[in-house]
Amino acid sequence: MDIKAGQSEAFVAGYVRKPDPALRVALIYGNDEGMIAERGRTLAQAVCPDLGDAFRAVELSGAQLKDDPARLGDEFQSLSLIGGRRVVRVRPAGDESVDAVQTVLDATAGDALIVLEAGNLPPSSRLRQLVAAAPAGAAIACFEDGERALEGLIEQVLGAAGLRADNDARDYLVDNLGSDRGLSRSELEKLALYKGIAKPDAPPAARIVTFDDAVAVIGDSAAIGLDDAIFAAFDGDPGGLDRALDRVFAEGVAPASAIRGLQRHADQLHRLAGAIEAGTRPDDAVARLRPPPHFSRRAALQRQARTWPSRRLADLVDLLLEAEMQCKTTGLPDEAILRRTALRIAQGARSLARAPARR
Repeated sequence: MDIKAGQSEAFVAGYVRKPDPALRVALIYGNDEGMIAERGRTLAQAVCPDLGDAFRAVELSGAQLKDDPARLGDEFQSLSLIGGRRVVRVRPAGDESVDAVQTVLDATAGDALIVLEAGNLPPSSRLRQLVAAAPAGAAIACFEDGERALEGLIEQVLGAAGLRADNDARDYLVDNLGSDRGLSRSELEKLALYKGIAKPDAPPAARIVTFDDAVAVIGDSAAIGLDDAIFAAFDGDPGGLDRALDRVFAEGVAPASAIRGLQRHADQLHRLAGAIEAGTRPDDAVARLRPPPHFSRRAALQRQARTWPSRRLADLVDLLLEAEMQCKTTGLPDEAILRRTALRIAQGARSLARAPARR
């Protein structure tokens, strides 16, 4: 079976509910190491809850199987001395394991589950092709989390603690959690621990994770880099923008997510500039923003609101919506679209700063 990335979570959940004895080999591959490890552990524990049980759980490497391909077939057919189905985990696995996996698929007896955790195997990989084509195999793709998958992970991890994120907190978490599933889960578990496990009789307010809770705990450096990039763009600082975007890409932030961050900032500035133009004091206008900005950014927000007229910010929202659509539909490199769009904002900010004060 060939399990696509979008189907992998449902496939694994279905196996956990009812392990299929016909499945002999599960190959988990992709570019998200954290998700690969999580999926592999979940499948293995569906067969053997205690992976430290020396009678029912075995760990091998691809290098060991290259030297002794028959070893995997022997482990597949071996019976536990204390009863129960066995699991064999192979980490890391690659094309060197093909002959060993073939012995398992050809075996006439045996009921162990073989879980292979690999890297980003190309479609030409012999191991990937072998397992995907086998009726007793499942090649499960795991790629970096998108927005929908992250929302599901947030709901799952916080829900297990009796908590849920409000809208502002959820948006912040989606934008600032990394793309690695394992790291994202770890950060969310820290957030749940910080908030405290909600008791069944806890009042509703005690169950809500707020924006302030999320900001206090989630310390992904990607968030810092993205925030720096956004403020550099609207401040008209191309050099600072370029350096911050380098950090953003190095941390694995999706360009479409960064563009949505620029959109939210433009919308926030539009509301702020409109309030100031209507006569509200700048510091009062900033204090009324929801979600509230970090104290270290308040002066910059006031400065940007004085630089950007509300009519120009309205045009900017349209520009950013167009950029997001280009990321989804044109096939052009997302990073190039983000850099070009952010640079246009920075150039616009410099032009406005040099222009005579607006009336």
